[in-house]
Amino acid sequence: MENIILTGDRPTGQLHLGHYVGSLRNRVLMQEDPDNKLFIMIADMQALTDNAKNPEKVSSNVLQVALDYLAVGLDPKRSTLFIQSQIPELAELTMYYLNLVSVGRVRRNPTVKSEIEQKKFGESVPAGFFIYPISQASDITAFKATLVPVGEDQKPMLEQTQEVVQSFNHTYGEVLVEPKGVFPEKGQGRLPGIDGNGKMSKSLGNGIYLADSADILAKKVMSMYTDPNHIHVEDPGQVEGNMVFTYLDVFGTDKEKIAELKDHYRHGGLGDVKIKRYLIDVLEAEFGPIRARREEYAKNPEAIMHMLKEGSEKAQAVAAETLSEVKQAMGINYFA
Repeated sequence: MENIILTGDRPTGQLHLGHYVGSLRNRVLMQEDPDNKLFIMIADMQALTDNAKNPEKVSSNVLQVALDYLAVGLDPKRSTLFIQSQIPELAELTMYYLNLVSVGRVRRNPTVKSEIEQKKFGESVPAGFFIYPISQASDITAFKATLVPVGEDQKPMLEQTQEVVQSFNHTYGEVLVEPKGVFPEKGQGRLPGIDGNGKMSKSLGNGIYLADSADILAKKVMSMYTDPNHIHVEDPGQVEGNMVFTYLDVFGTDKEKIAELKDHYRHGGLGDVKIKRYLIDVLEAEFGPIRARREEYAKNPEAIMHMLKEGSEKAQAVAAETLSEVKQAMGINYFA
């Protein structure tokens, strides 16, 4: 049985190692499975819900996100890479679904509530941002996605989509497919920022980006949060909460050596600079080739945009078919 998978990213900046750990490398693995059909969306419409007065921030990063996709190994021959705003059927579906959801229900969505508080919108929250869970329902159902990879914090968004599907099918007949979530395995949550903050974030400026040069990557690693009480080399150090060891656990392949380094650090006699240099080598081994591919793709931006155009046309054909079925079920395909 074929799995139809929808996933994507907001183009508000280049993608970082948190994106790589949280979704990108898993998408590449999913792409290898012949039973999977991937739709990967650059969600520019969603990004505009809180960047409408600064559209350049969104439009200028569409190409950057596409470069990151290709660099990590996403293949437009095996996955459909497309731009959300180029699929007008998604906006039309959103309009129909909005009539099936109450304002109170959207207001109770925990993810929406927390993001409104985080962005300090108050009563000035843009209507588009407020209802973006319904837009996400359109994105998912337009492609009849059966699986949607999401983090635990996005679970309420998926539940909102499931409710929309149930409401539509109950009202108009069985047309839409109810998706299931694919959640990170235990212990594979968000990658913390290099400053020790709970998450790596573009807005917090605490990320290492796939596009970072070797020099910039090294400088960021050398500035990483470790153990503030580990002042002298001979001092015993704390491994827990130490970002260097956190990253080594995620990216290091020589687990035996990492275990030895942890033991040495705990007992004293191992300096922060030494373990940071080791981490630089580990990250370069994994991300150096990705950076090189990215730089090669970046030499021909016209080809990348052409690839996105073709992917968007392919995605639109699928969404148009779903929209036609929706309108027929609702009885509004007047001229069919």
